[in-house]
Amino acid sequence: MSILFLADLDTEELGRWADALRASLPGEAILTWTGDAASAPATEVLAGVTVAIVANPPPGRLARLPALRLVQSAWAGVDGLLADPALPPVPLARLVDPQLAADMAEAVLGHVMALHRQMPAYRAQQARGAWQPLAQPRMAERRVGVLGMGEMGRASAALLARTGFDVIGWSRRPRAPLPGVAMASGAQGLANVLGAAQILVNLLPLTAQTHGLLGAGAFARMPRGAGLVNAGRGGHVVVPDLLAALDAGQIGHAVLDVFTTEPLPASDPLWRRDDVTITPHVAAPTDPHSAARAIAANIARWRAGEPLVGLVDRSTGY
Repeated sequence: MSILFLADLDTEELGRWADALRASLPGEAILTWTGDAASAPATEVLAGVTVAIVANPPPGRLARLPALRLVQSAWAGVDGLLADPALPPVPLARLVDPQLAADMAEAVLGHVMALHRQMPAYRAQQARGAWQPLAQPRMAERRVGVLGMGEMGRASAALLARTGFDVIGWSRRPRAPLPGVAMASGAQGLANVLGAAQILVNLLPLTAQTHGLLGAGAFARMPRGAGLVNAGRGGHVVVPDLLAALDAGQIGHAVLDVFTTEPLPASDPLWRRDDVTITPHVAAPTDPHSAARAIAANIARWRAGEPLVGLVDRSTGY
């Protein structure tokens, strides 16, 4: 039995991941492959792979592993994997790394605080040399909605609440209570969150049900001038609808960390908007060392017959 790290990464990044995985999985035979057909391991080598740890694997490559019994994603999102029609019908686990959740919460707090303290408005005033103090509500008077109550959503909502914001979290199904956070679920819960959130943070996974969720209908429900922070996936946002909402002042400012096409092309009009803040998918970069430890622990659980952390329900995508 062997473990394959199948990752479409450059040589340097592939090496960092391989070193981290070997340090966390001592004694394991770990192969690496970028998925490039010309450099594929021999057929008999692939035939011995039982566990695949994957990061952006090219479609169809996992189908070449006849003994495969587990797919462990090196990323928190698995929408790309689920889009592969040849994905083998074996257990699939997404990455659940406490460090990743902590990093996301830190980024979310930073963006929410910047919107709360009206930094975009002050930057615009600076550009035209205007000295104009703006009325500033207290944090407790600012309602922040967080879409997605998985590990990253719960960590972000909890940090926002501890900081002093009025926080409401939404999930598709009811989730366990979270101190300081009002919880909502289902279609009516989503409508309530959208209607109340002066700043909306999206941390949902991308599924058939959530694709295009942040479109004209959602924006129309939000309080006029609301802020948006999208650190989920680019496919959640209907960009033409967002641009229309920004032009109309329905959305006051949007912070976008993720995009359907990455890197975002230099010609994209989003770059040139004063009411949009762009960051290059950096809200929560995956750290190979902490991720490798989480992955190793999950493989140990699987081998012991224990429940996997982050096991994906393929009918929902998470």
